[in-house]
Amino acid sequence: MIRNPVPWPGGARCAVAFSFDVDADSFVHLSYPDDADNRLHSLAIARFGPQVGVPRLIDVFKRHEVPVTWFVPGWVMERYPAAVEAMLESKGEVAHHGYLHHNPVGLSLAEEEDAIMRSVEIIRHMTGQKPRGYRAPSWGVSRHTIPLLMKAGIDYDSSLMGDEIPYLLTYDGKRSIVEIPTAHGLDDWMHYMNWRDFDYLMPVKAPAQAHEVYRAEFDAAWEYGGMWVSVWHPLVSGRLARAREMHALIRHMQAKGGVWFARMEEIAAHVRKVVQSGAWTPRVDRLPYYKGRIPELHASGKPVVRAARKTAPKAKPKRRR
Repeated sequence: MIRNPVPWPGGARCAVAFSFDVDADSFVHLSYPDDADNRLHSLAIARFGPQVGVPRLIDVFKRHEVPVTWFVPGWVMERYPAAVEAMLESKGEVAHHGYLHHNPVGLSLAEEEDAIMRSVEIIRHMTGQKPRGYRAPSWGVSRHTIPLLMKAGIDYDSSLMGDEIPYLLTYDGKRSIVEIPTAHGLDDWMHYMNWRDFDYLMPVKAPAQAHEVYRAEFDAAWEYGGMWVSVWHPLVSGRLARAREMHALIRHMQAKGGVWFARMEEIAAHVRKVVQSGAWTPRVDRLPYYKGRIPELHASGKPVVRAARKTAPKAKPKRRR
């Protein structure tokens, strides 16, 4: 069903990347800038992520010797350096997730570039190297995001969900960035989140129900040579029952065999390698998809109605005499 599967290292059936977005309380301050300090309930929920969830999850994955990719806003790294140190000690990848979790779609070009470059420098300073990858806060990829990532020297993005295997994005026909897609079904927010301050009032699933979805997605990727990339949050999936369920999920994956567990920077590097060697030809998306408003829409947003084409009246048939 996947027409052009990636040849994974060692003949693996599929690639698996566990990734976590470590938002902490950044979006509490964004949503309530004037009274976030008065919302201790929300702050406590959010701070659970770096303070309790991250060390617990590190222990889970260390037990199974499975690598993790952590997407961390620069502001969060500055506020929770102990969590970052723990990620690095466990040989996790620390990747870019904006600065203060602003949605880039709502930023100007200058504001978005400042947020990207500020966090690049924070990651470089705290980890000793530039970030290899990026995931957009709130899935907000603007018309400027991809060229700005290229300018910053970032090698891969994981925000667009345009396929089930990696593909390339080009902007000027010369530069490219690897897109490592995921899917909303692999985002724990969709399964668990119930948070009144943010109007997330979905019914909370039992961990076994959520992991039934994760396992189904993995089994399909394994069968057809695909890729499985989680989008989880320590403040959500770091909770006790949910973290415990991860042991069963990892054991299920390991029991299947033929699985390449990798950091996302390793997946991007492998994609570059097989493309450059000629072993695999990826799909390429050329950006931008569109430039401005499509011509089929009025400025008002209403559809353009084409004028009816004038046709000559039909001649009346002549009567036979």
